[in-house]
Amino acid sequence: MARALVNVPKEAKQGETVEIRAMIAHPMETGYRVGPNGINIPRDIIRRFACTYNGEEVFRADLHPAVSANPFFAFTLVALASGTIEFTWTDDAGATQTASAMITVS
Repeated sequence: MARALVNVPKEAKQGETVEIRAMIAHPMETGYRVGPNGINIPRDIIRRFACTYNGEEVFRADLHPAVSANPFFAFTLVALASGTIEFTWTDDAGATQTASAMITVS
C-alpha cells in the first residue's frame, strides 16, 4: 500500500485527553478519472480505517470514493494506561497497512 504517518504523544497523565493524528499517502482513485490513454484509471480506495488502544477499538471510519487523496484523521482519546495504539488501513482489495505507536501514561 503506501506510507503511513502517525502522531501520538509519547507521554500523558492518566485521564488526560490526547490528540491522535494519522495520515496515509494514497491516491484514492475513484475509478471515474480517465488516464492519458483514454481508459478509466482503475478504482483504488482505502475502504476502512481503524484505531485500537491496547487492543480495544477507539476509532473507526468507513471511507468512500469522494474522500480526497492522502486521507488524514485527527481524533482524541483518554489516556488510561501505558500501551500500544495501533492503526489499520484496509483497501478495496483487502490489503492492509498498519502502524503503531507507544504511549506512556503516568
